[in-house]
Amino acid sequence: MPRSTPYERPPSTWYVRVLVALVLVLLVAPPAAADEGAGWTARPAGAGSGGRDARPYVYLEGAPETVLQDRLSVTNPARAPLTVRLRGDGRAGPWLRFAAGTVTVPARTRADVPFALALPGNATPGDLAGEIVASADGGEERRVPVRVRVGGPTLAALTVEEVEVSGRTIRYALVNRGNTPLRPRLAVRADGVFGTLLDRPARPLDVELAPGRRVERTEPWPDAPALDSVTVRLRVAAEGGARDEATASAAYVPVAPVAGGGLLVLGVLAVLGTGAYRRRTRRGAREAEADDELQPAEEARPLAKAGAKS
Repeated sequence: MPRSTPYERPPSTWYVRVLVALVLVLLVAPPAAADEGAGWTARPAGAGSGGRDARPYVYLEGAPETVLQDRLSVTNPARAPLTVRLRGDGRAGPWLRFAAGTVTVPARTRADVPFALALPGNATPGDLAGEIVASADGGEERRVPVRVRVGGPTLAALTVEEVEVSGRTIRYALVNRGNTPLRPRLAVRADGVFGTLLDRPARPLDVELAPGRRVERTEPWPDAPALDSVTVRLRVAAEGGARDEATASAAYVPVAPVAGGGLLVLGVLAVLGTGAYRRRTRRGAREAEADDELQPAEEARPLAKAGAKS
């Protein structure tokens, strides 16, 4: 009968017990690194699918002189307590009030903090935005967007201002004077002495203007004239009937050395002067001819009188 090798012997009881205990430890105990590396969160309260917070931002809607309420969830997955400070930011920030400005969240716990947004009586109807800022020790911040819709009639108003033509660039500013967000469209036209130089139809701009927002923009004009006097007209429009227009004038003169530029100016003046001189010369000749036709008649009268006396 052949002798069995050590590798063919069945495992001993103590070896099986050690292996089972090791597997149980790996299954039950979570990795320490994953627990310590998990970050805290701040987001709108409210359970979504699977028990997780589903709202990407806080949405509140109401009329002026009303108080709107909601909750903020702060989750601390770490093994030590977490202290955060809460404040409002943005246009809606001054209207936010929290049940507690400083909150301490125990380890591996989620705390729901009530807060309110008090709309003042002079709140302009329309949409506005803000943020809830949660700051922890060490400078870490979490920002939760807040969207607010104030009830009442909406007003769409848009202006184009400070139009300036500089070389191959047209500069201007857009201002939302209403109480609703706008996506403006822009049309550009430039006319020179001899006709239209630029005519761009209305097109949407890659900008959204919140109520009260002002942005400065530029419009390229790569084929601007070298010598001309131009008038640039900007027309803007947006949804809700908002529209406005503004103009600016500019003179394009070639850039040349001093001597050459002086000669160019003298040449232009000479041409203009020659034309004016010729016009004056023709006018003087016509006046002289008219005087010649009148002069004999004026001189004939004294001669006729003299003959009568003799």
